[in-house]
Amino acid sequence: MWLRVDDTVEVITGNDAGVRAKVLSVDREQNRVVVEGVNRVLKHVRKSQRNPQGGRLSKELSVAWSNVMLVCESCNAASRTGAKYQDDGSKVRYCKKCGAQIGRTIAPARSAHAKTKK
Repeated sequence: MWLRVDDTVEVITGNDAGVRAKVLSVDREQNRVVVEGVNRVLKHVRKSQRNPQGGRLSKELSVAWSNVMLVCESCNAASRTGAKYQDDGSKVRYCKKCGAQIGRTIAPARSAHAKTKK
């Protein structure tokens, strides 16, 4: 799963299909993401000291990560993504439509010669 917080994604299935929005959180264990303004539900809240008004609160629930696609910034299209290693050892995400880099996922590995002695 190549999604991160603050990525722009497009919903491809469900009631909110076609909506482009920002990822608010990612749950890698459950393979789900919370997307801003997508899959909104009403939660009924009882009056309490914390919430003296009570009533109905609107909140976003998570959606399966397979129902969203990452939007490439360079070609402005929802596309599949891949990962490849650079010459310096870093791993980057890239768009499979245009080949543009989307962002680094793993920092370059430190070589054995770069370690400092104490």
